[in-house]
Formats: sequence, C-alpha cells, structure tokens
Amino acid sequence: MITGFITIVLIIGLFSSIVYGRKLVKTEKVDAVFGNPERANGGYHWVVAGSCSILLLWLFFSWDIARSFYPNSANELCQVAKVRESVLGINYIFPIEERTLKSTAFIERETKNINNLKSEIQKSILLDQYKNKFIYFLDETELLIISLSDENNLDLESQNEVDSIANKIWKLTENFQKTSYPPKRSGEEEKEALNLLKNQTSWGATGMEIPPYPETKRGLKFEVASKEMNLIVEEFFQIKNENSVFIKKSAKIKEQIKNYKDELQDNQEIEQQYLKQISKIYGRVSRSNIFPSNTLDSVEKSLIEFDKVQKKEQGSLKIIDTFLFPTGTIVASASGETCSEQGTGRWLPKPTDTLRIFLHLLKPSEGYKNIPMLWYEMMGVNQVVAFIIPDWVADIMPGKYPVHSSDGKVKPNFKKTVLDIATGEFKAFSIPIPSGHIWDSFLRVFLGLALGVIAGVPLGLFMGLSRFAKGYFDPVIELYRPVPPLAWAPLIITVFGIDNSGKIFLLFMVSFAIMIVSARAGASGTQLSKIHAAHSLGASKWQILRQVIFPNSLPEILTGIRVAVGVCWGTLVAAEFLAGTTGIGFVENVARKYMQYEHIWITIFVMGMLGMIFDLAMRWIIKKTIPWRGKG
Repeated sequence: MITGFITIVLIIGLFSSIVYGRKLVKTEKVDAVFGNPERANGGYHWVVAGSCSILLLWLFFSWDIARSFYPNSANELCQVAKVRESVLGINYIFPIEERTLKSTAFIERETKNINNLKSEIQKSILLDQYKNKFIYFLDETELLIISLSDENNLDLESQNEVDSIANKIWKLTENFQKTSYPPKRSGEEEKEALNLLKNQTSWGATGMEIPPYPETKRGLKFEVASKEMNLIVEEFFQIKNENSVFIKKSAKIKEQIKNYKDELQDNQEIEQQYLKQISKIYGRVSRSNIFPSNTLDSVEKSLIEFDKVQKKEQGSLKIIDTFLFPTGTIVASASGETCSEQGTGRWLPKPTDTLRIFLHLLKPSEGYKNIPMLWYEMMGVNQVVAFIIPDWVADIMPGKYPVHSSDGKVKPNFKKTVLDIATGEFKAFSIPIPSGHIWDSFLRVFLGLALGVIAGVPLGLFMGLSRFAKGYFDPVIELYRPVPPLAWAPLIITVFGIDNSGKIFLLFMVSFAIMIVSARAGASGTQLSKIHAAHSLGASKWQILRQVIFPNSLPEILTGIRVAVGVCWGTLVAAEFLAGTTGIGFVENVARKYMQYEHIWITIFVMGMLGMIFDLAMRWIIKKTIPWRGKG
C-alpha cells in the first residue's frame, strides 16, 4: 500500500517537474541561456525529476511495483512455473525445446561416431582379421538403431502406452479450460490446504523466495494441473521401446563383444582400445530408447495444444509478467515444491526491503555486529574537554602541585585544578556524541581530508610561487602521487595498526597530493597583470598573496577538495576491507562473505549519499566564497 502510494507520487512528481522545467526553458531566450552563468546551476525541479526517475527505475526493476499493485502475481506465476517445469523434461524429446526429435539427434550423432570409427579402423595398422571383426561389431550396432527406428518392429503394447499418454494430456487440456477445474477437494484436503496457507509467509518476507502454495483460484488451477502433468510425464518416461528384434540382436552382440574381449591378450593394447570404443557406442545405443519418427506424433501434438491452452488461461498474468517482471520471472524448483525470483529481482533488492533493513541496522539494540549504523551515545563534557586539552597544559602553569598536610588532607590549588580539567577529573553533564559505522567512516574521511587540506594547500601555493620549492618538492610528490592508495595500505596498516590512525594517515596521503597539485596549479596560473597592478598600488608580498594569489587559486583548490572527497571515500572503503572492525567498508566486506545483498546495497547507498552531501556542501562553499567565478 505504501509502495503504491509512493509510486503514484513519484510519477506525478516526475511529470510535474518536467512540465514546469520545460515551461521555464521556453521563457528564456537562447542568447540569454548561453550567456547566463547560472545556466549550469540546474534547478530544484530537475533534481526532483532525476530523483523520481531513479526511484521509479529501482521500484520497477526490483519488482516492488509488481509487489505493490499485484501482490498475488508472484504466487500465481509460481504455479505457472510449476506447469512449465512439469513439461520441461518431456518437451526436450520433441521439436518443442529442441530443433529435432531426441531420437533423431541421437541417431545422427551415433551414426557419425560409427562411421568415423570405421574409417579410423580401416586406416589403422591392425591385422585384417581384427579390422573385419571390429567393423562387424559396428555394423551390428548400426542394425540395432535400424531395428528401433522401424515402426513395423514396434510392439503393440508400447504403441498403446504412447497413445494412452497422449489421451491423458488431451483430457487434461480439455479439463484445464473448464471453469469447474480443478474439482472440489475433500474436507480433509481443504483443511490441510488452509493450514498451509495460514503458515505461509507473504512475498518478500523471505528474501528471494516466493510463497509456493496457491493463494488464488487461478493459481490453484495451475498447481493442480502441474501435479497431474508430473504424473503423466513420469508415466511416459517408463515406456521403453524394446521390441523382440532389438532384444535378440542386442543380447547377441553384447555376448560377442564380451567373448572377443576375453580372447584378447594383455599386450594387445590397440585392439583393446578399439574394442572399448565399440563397447561405449553399443552401450549408448542399447540404453537410448529410440522411437520410430512418427510414433510420438500424438504426444507432441497434445503437448503443443496443452501449452497453447495454459498460456491462454494465464490471461492478464502474461501482461503482468511481461511488463512488471523485466528481464526475468518466477521459476520453480525441479521438485516443484519451491519458487524463487529470477532475473533482476534476484540480485536487486527492493527499496522497501532495503529501507526496512536499514532502519533495523540503525537501532542501537540491533545494529551490524552489535554496532549501530548511525546512533549516538551520551558522553560527559569532562571527557570531551580531556580529549581537547592536553595534560601538559597543567605542567607549564606556574607553581607546584599541592602536597598533603600533616592532617593527611590535600588542598587543591590552581595548578591542580587545571590538571583536573585537562584529565577530565571533574563532574559535568553529558552530551550526545555520534557513533556507529557511518559516523566512523565519515569522521575518518573528514579528518584525513582536513589534514590533507591544511598541509597540502600552503605547500602547493609555495611550490606555485617559488622555483626552489617547485624543484625541491616536486620529485618527492610526483614519486608517491601516482602510486595507488591500496599499494600503500598494507604498509601503513602494518606500521600504524588497524585502528583509526592508519586509515586517517592513508587518507591524508591521498588528499595531500591532490591538494598540492590543485593549489600549485592555482598559484602558478595567477595572471601577472593582477600582481603588477597590486604592486603599483603599494601592496606588500603578504597582501598580494592574501588578496590576489589566494583568491585566484580558490577555484582550483575547491575543485581539488571535491576530487579528493571521492578518492578518499574509495580509499577508505578499500582500507576498511583490508583491516577494520567498524565502518562502511567493514560492513560491506562482511556482507559480501555471507551474501547479504541488501546490506551491500545499503552500504553503496550510504556511501553515495555521504559523497553527495560532501559535494553539495562544497558547491555551497564555492558559491559563497567565489561568486565571481564564470562571470568574467
């Protein structure tokens, strides 16, 4: 119900945004558009349109729309899949699932094998007596195929059994079209069916599994038909075309091959090898169950008609399967006891399921590996202060720390008070502090990026303004910058350990190189005319740096930060893959091992959202700090 409402809202939002956006475009002149620096800012309406499109595609390809508007469709398609599965084996015998009859294909293949082996024997170094004997065996084997292919040799009992199978399929096809099918079940059967339905979970409650027991009248019809067809097919495969001519010839050649094998000596390896090949061909022919070409025509026609009828009885279900189950459908197991999703629905989790699991992971009582994805914990202000203020602050204060008096008491003084503050040894109220996998990853990226910006921007500006700095530092920077971050990861984790220090330092290395290159490009690209103009106005070097060079470098610096954010996220996830007990990468790595696809998609979505938040923040900073960009 909620998904259906969301779908309708998304459709309305998509078309409304497009209509509104097109209306605004028509009010702008072409020259104004191409000459307007605001043309690249987009608009909230286009953001809404793009977001709605993505969510609708996700809903569609994950079958969430089908599950919302047609909740029984998967269960009904499960019963249809049972029917398809029941006739699948027998259909491969006829030109239904294959191009030719199975018997025809077998005869063609084995005849070719016989002729090839005959030719090989004729060209071999064997004595004529062996050649003649082996070719005789092959000729007799070929006669076996002929005896099975001749409809005059088909015994009456086998023909009657084939006709009986065809009649049963025709009867099932006829009944299948009736509104009274399936017949009413007995009281005990009805009670058992109700119990099964009562204990059956709904579609989506068990991941990819589909509720197998029919929940609608149409589903019940297909399920009963599949059971009847399974019995018919099982009976069909019990039929053997072993006429008297075949039995006699087969027994004769089997005995001859066996006797001749006993006559061969151990050192006659070539002869034994050829006889082994002949025995294999004979074995396949004797077990082939070949039927004359026209014998099974009645069964084939009945199967084709049954297929037409069952497709007709699907009715609107065929349309639902085509349009709401793209690139896949519901398939049944070989036993027909279970059904599962196939295609996109198998690997693409549904938004509703993903949201439900994500909310579950957010709970502090649940989380992932006993750690919530994003929550908070209460921390005393004293702990926060102790983290910020180092202990040595108290050491540099004047005076000495207090000593105890003769009565055994210690009176605090100013120096002791400062130490208590620096170590958190005082009572204070608690404040909420973020925690969880998402916060840990966010904090690592933020700290690594911040350190890279703080250290990289000044050095980059220095390299852009000084020949000495450019020549001295450039080899060092260009030596490690091209090295992939993952190449550094094992070494850094070995040195710093698997805690936050190693990961933050790795992110610092990544962002540091990017910020140096960005700041250097910005500083070196400053126009000399601007610097000369500042000189002529009496500006000092510091003023030129602060008011001319640095503002001119800001676009490159801020763009570098946007690039560094993306690279840092990719590096962090990889580092958490290698070594980590918390973080988005850790969650994805564990989920991958246990094939928890919903959790993997959650981590992908979270990383994308955090990256987008970082990027939106940078866009806002760029807009506020360099509003003149692109305006001449």
